[in-house]
Amino acid sequence: MIPKIIYEDKDLAVIDKPAGLPVHAANKNSDTETVVSFLISRYPGIGKVGENAERPGIVHRLDKETSGIMVVAKNNETFYELKRQFQQRKVEKKYIALACGIFQKESGFIDTPLQKFGPKTRLASRLSDTTKAKNAYTEYKVVKFYNGYTLLEIRPKTGRQHQIRVHLASINHPIACDKLYGRKALKCPAGLNRHFLHATYLRFRLKSALMEFESELPPDLSEALKSLD
Repeated sequence: MIPKIIYEDKDLAVIDKPAGLPVHAANKNSDTETVVSFLISRYPGIGKVGENAERPGIVHRLDKETSGIMVVAKNNETFYELKRQFQQRKVEKKYIALACGIFQKESGFIDTPLQKFGPKTRLASRLSDTTKAKNAYTEYKVVKFYNGYTLLEIRPKTGRQHQIRVHLASINHPIACDKLYGRKALKCPAGLNRHFLHATYLRFRLKSALMEFESELPPDLSEALKSLD
């Protein structure tokens, strides 16, 4: 299980991460195959890039079961420039998600603050201590309706842990097959073994050049949609 290289130059690499592959190991003694282990084997010099030796070159992450596009820095100049753009919300990101239930509105915006709570992220309004809450913004648009599901294009404006998953669950439309946040509303198309979330688009500028990348739905998600038609 290795990522596909979509694009690379001397400053960065853009990869298509498969579902099931974690970005980095849970601890430094782990021998689990990860995006980081793949990067170090392919680009040995990347080990000194960034602020954390366990996450070299990583400027943003995807959940283990989320597939799709990631950009990775090959040098510190690029690392800090991309990090700045992500922090200032200058990077445009799009995801495709299959949500449980039928949406009543064609588009919407969720702006509920989130707070990390152990391995999960929760709505800050549901915690007694909200001092560590962070603003989170998620825009969505309906792409297609299925029997009991809605296919969405998601544009997160911030990058909080599990943001899309928590925000959709907060409006009672959790992502299909999301065992962590689905609760009583959890549903899953036949044959799908992970949550239906794919990072499909990434757009940013680097050294005055506009960089734009897309990734099609992987076979397991495409087959899940066919099963619902």
